[in-house]
Amino acid sequence: MSEFSGTCVALSGGVGGAKLALGLSKTLAPEHLNVIVNTGDDFEHLGLTICPDLDTLTYTLAGLNNTETGWGRMGETWTFMDALKALGGEAWFQLGDGDLATHVERTRRLAAGESLSSVTAALTARLGIEVAITPMSDDAVRTYVDTADGALAFQHYFVRDQCAPVVTGFEFRGVDVATPSPAVLAALADPALGAVVICPSNPYISIDPVLAVPGLRAAIEAAAAPVIAVSPIVGGRAIKGPTTKMMVELGVTQSAASVARHYRGLIDGFVIDSEDEATGDEIRALGMDVLTTNTVMQSLEDRVSLAADVLEFATVLRSKPE
Repeated sequence: MSEFSGTCVALSGGVGGAKLALGLSKTLAPEHLNVIVNTGDDFEHLGLTICPDLDTLTYTLAGLNNTETGWGRMGETWTFMDALKALGGEAWFQLGDGDLATHVERTRRLAAGESLSSVTAALTARLGIEVAITPMSDDAVRTYVDTADGALAFQHYFVRDQCAPVVTGFEFRGVDVATPSPAVLAALADPALGAVVICPSNPYISIDPVLAVPGLRAAIEAAAAPVIAVSPIVGGRAIKGPTTKMMVELGVTQSAASVARHYRGLIDGFVIDSEDEATGDEIRALGMDVLTTNTVMQSLEDRVSLAADVLEFATVLRSKPE
């Protein structure tokens, strides 16, 4: 087995992506990993700037995440929410007491003029995280889900309405005037870059907002490293979240091959679960290499094993003749 060398940039949404990001963080030296995180899910709520995917990555890499729910902090208390409900406040979005502290401190620092990248770096450092967790942009980009009943802010669709409305499309409001975070471009331009990994996050609402930031996709395409995506679909099912529901409503076949087709032209390699081995030739016909392995990450060992497989795949792709 060839040993991976160089740095790795990972693109991630929340829970699903955080699992692989954790595996990568256990496999690589901290200075060799930069996780670029979707901020399209961010929103303003109760006067606070809330960044769900950034926080999921932060809590996961800090060992503070609630592994049962997939979101929030473990051992959380709910005094604030109980008091808010008693006052008749807006309580559809759950904010635990420890989680609330993150949002209050972030909002304070943003109001004082710091960038989201700077605030994120400071908060992650305080929690002992050495890996770089970087927002895709310091500018506000907000995902809206187009539905049969009109456009919904993402958290209204996802949390308040429990993904019930029928999806017809997506909007990334503000993206046209956004720019990538400077650290994002620096990581992608690093001559030591050995792999760009698209984590198994929802392609429509977690990865597409990242790729929509002007200049970011071009920077990935120009990077001197293979781009590898890991399928979030196994056996026609989403491991987490509403990916397959969205596919059905958008008229897209529920399969790993559909995700590969979604990324066609950007990626060099695609990772599928052993359950989907029969789709390998269909995916190769799209012009990309395929790795078949276990992609269902139920344990820390699964996360680390998949990370090692992905990095080994990158090493193989780098050694291929042009």
